[in-house]
Amino acid sequence: MKQQTLAMAADENAQYEQYRRPTKRDVFLATMEQIVPWAELCAVIEPHYPKAGNGRPPVGLERMLRMYFVQHWFNLADAACEDALLDSTALRRFVGIDLGRERVPDATTLLKFRRLLERHKLGEALFAQVGAVLQAHGLKVGTGTIVDATIIGAPSSTKIADKQRDPEMHQTRKGKQWFFGMKLHIGVDARTGLAHSAVVTAANVHDKHPLPDLLHGNEQRVYGDSAYASQKALIEAKA
Repeated sequence: MKQQTLAMAADENAQYEQYRRPTKRDVFLATMEQIVPWAELCAVIEPHYPKAGNGRPPVGLERMLRMYFVQHWFNLADAACEDALLDSTALRRFVGIDLGRERVPDATTLLKFRRLLERHKLGEALFAQVGAVLQAHGLKVGTGTIVDATIIGAPSSTKIADKQRDPEMHQTRKGKQWFFGMKLHIGVDARTGLAHSAVVTAANVHDKHPLPDLLHGNEQRVYGDSAYASQKALIEAKA
């Protein structure tokens, strides 16, 4: 048994604060801890995941998978997910991080993990498997979907090993600011807040284009910002 560090003790003691009560996030994460088949999901990814060699050992597979789901469940960009884990005792406990022993995996590590899943077309299969588990436990997808998109930044410099930008990333403008990277599009159940679908594109792809893949087809209501206003006919056809 590992000796408890001061950081771990501080995280555990937070549970016993006299006036603290479990938040909706605490309850949700406790439920996911119990019902998601983590070992089965890891087994799907394991053949493709980097193995320990002579260099720095990779972050544990289940830890990265949990961080990946946290990102999707709470609609967080890579850097925002890293910050959330630094800020939140509940999220660190769920992912399995003791700040007294290890760092939070950084945004670049999470980006590389997501690319691995995309390269081997594993993301959709994981979401489908988790979705089936949620429905089996009565956490069914409801009749309303919230759609949104988040820009995920990537290094824009060409001063890297291959002297060029990542060809899958593109530049886009939001307001008066320019960004370079990818865009994460998600469909979230309006009642439970669970993400039931996700699509990743280059940052310059308009939010409306992945919309058909974000709807499950049983919606009576779809919520989104003005970027989806022109898709009323599609939404009515899918509903």
